[in-house]
Amino acid sequence: MGFLDYIIALVFGIVEGITEWLPISSTGHMILLNEFLKINVSENFFGLYLVVIQLGAICAVILLFWNELWPFGRKGNDHPLSKQGFGRYIKTDIFQMWFKILVACIPATIVGVLFDDWLDEHLYNYIVVAISLIVFGIIFIVTEKQLKDRKIKPEITKIGQITYKHAFIIGLFQLIAAIFPGTSRSGTTIVGSLMMKISRQCAAKFTFFLAVPVMLGASLLKILKYEGGVTGGEIVLLIIGMVSAFFVSIFVIKGLLKYIRKHNFNIFAFYRIVLGLLVLVFGLTGIIGK
Repeated sequence: MGFLDYIIALVFGIVEGITEWLPISSTGHMILLNEFLKINVSENFFGLYLVVIQLGAICAVILLFWNELWPFGRKGNDHPLSKQGFGRYIKTDIFQMWFKILVACIPATIVGVLFDDWLDEHLYNYIVVAISLIVFGIIFIVTEKQLKDRKIKPEITKIGQITYKHAFIIGLFQLIAAIFPGTSRSGTTIVGSLMMKISRQCAAKFTFFLAVPVMLGASLLKILKYEGGVTGGEIVLLIIGMVSAFFVSIFVIKGLLKYIRKHNFNIFAFYRIVLGLLVLVFGLTGIIGK
């Protein structure tokens, strides 16, 4: 393991921080990036690395939205459990949000626990990534066109308005991303949200919050299933990946929320389609997938 490996680890962290929150598939980009840049580590550790560096991206969400995620405290508590005693410090609206997030996690959790290894072995390749990029890019364009043509306005603009039914359906869309790399977890959940007349900003924020237990769970599962030790150099690789993903995620999340106030998701859809086509061309010409 040399200095170049640490530079590549930094690149992976940066790409993770960008693609995790944009609807363009972080997993897909990681698979493709690995076709061109290789870190001198075992395949087993690299699988661990790709999941664990997501913790850096998660920390960015927790930092940026702490007041909307932490369910305790008197300040800003408009929905206390009670007016007296400890109940004054419990924010019932945030607890309800977390219960809905847990409901949304159920489908992907079941599939992830039962079929994680099988999915990694059979579906994590450039062909599936390319097809997923293209298909969901087209779905994005069709969804946006229908919203525009029918002049459909969002009926849900706040996370508190999302029901348990909405949350479970969003979880089903997230399941698609859990199965097919290149689909994009944020992309599928946002598309599902738009179809249910949830505003873009609300959909994006719910997706950010949903990522917290999903990524923590995925990282924990990968760590528990990891066989073998970790060297000092590998620990440095993990730190570089997580820290770079953390700082990049802060800027990307802020930028995305600002962008979608006035724009739709078509730019990401066209990017997905072009990238998917390029991946297929690279695969057919033998540039990748050897």
